[in-house]
Amino acid sequence: MKKSETQIGVIHAGFSYLLWGLLPIYWKLLDNVNAKEILANRVFWSFIFMVVVLFFSKKWGLFIRTFKGFAQNKKQMYALIIASLLISINWFIYIWAVNSGHMIEASLGYYINPLVSILLGMVVLKEKLSVSQYVSFVLAGIGVAIITISHGNFPWIAISLAVSFGIYGLAKKLINVDSVVGLTLETLVVAPIAAIYIVILFVNDSNAFLSEGIGTDLLLVGAGAATAVPLLYFAKGAQKIPLSLLGILQYIAPTITLLLGVFIYQEHFSKIQLLSFLFIWSALTIYSLSKTKLFPQSGLKVRGEKRT
Repeated sequence: MKKSETQIGVIHAGFSYLLWGLLPIYWKLLDNVNAKEILANRVFWSFIFMVVVLFFSKKWGLFIRTFKGFAQNKKQMYALIIASLLISINWFIYIWAVNSGHMIEASLGYYINPLVSILLGMVVLKEKLSVSQYVSFVLAGIGVAIITISHGNFPWIAISLAVSFGIYGLAKKLINVDSVVGLTLETLVVAPIAAIYIVILFVNDSNAFLSEGIGTDLLLVGAGAATAVPLLYFAKGAQKIPLSLLGILQYIAPTITLLLGVFIYQEHFSKIQLLSFLFIWSALTIYSLSKTKLFPQSGLKVRGEKRT
């Protein structure tokens, strides 16, 4: 791979994670709107935006062929439905968490996510893990346990975000289609539900869209582009850089979100939370190093799933 291509890939992937990290600011601008209505508009306008992208990228033919293929392949069709539902659940929890003052816990979820993905790979795909990666799981588990014991409540927001996105990624592996076509299909599955919900809001005169002012309307419509653009840049970047480098870059987003929660939106960050995050960060450091040449892999394999 050429050095220039790698540099371009880093820029694209880094930009996508930067946008994801800053996305809570966007949702905060819509804190006057119910999270369910934000989600419905996000799904619906994401689908409309992706239809436009399909048109300009001249991928209609590929979309139709892929759609017909899903109709004939039940396994992929079910994977698509599961992926669509999971990403919708993930979006809803994240929007609700951000607008309810739980931005720090939301960032914790995306720190844990890579480890959840590896665990799913081990359990479901029978991949093997190195000793260092098992150590990272133990450290992450201690971090979650500290928050649970100290607060007396299980960090369900963080775990729900991590698990839903982890299983979503697993379902995406089974689908394996063009990124533009895939996102269009995912939003297509849930867009009718979103549209029906929006209509119900209008019928019950409880809608924020077209009733709270032009600023709110533009933000709700723009949620489609705010959702799709980072995903498209991520897809471009992921094609040009090694998976290990992509794994390190992914911590940009939750780090930005954490900093926003602490310093901009003044969420309380206790010493106990700091201790918990230190365990999580240590786990992620070991996990990241295990994917590079700094940690030799030979002789460290233990029983489990085969790495791909």
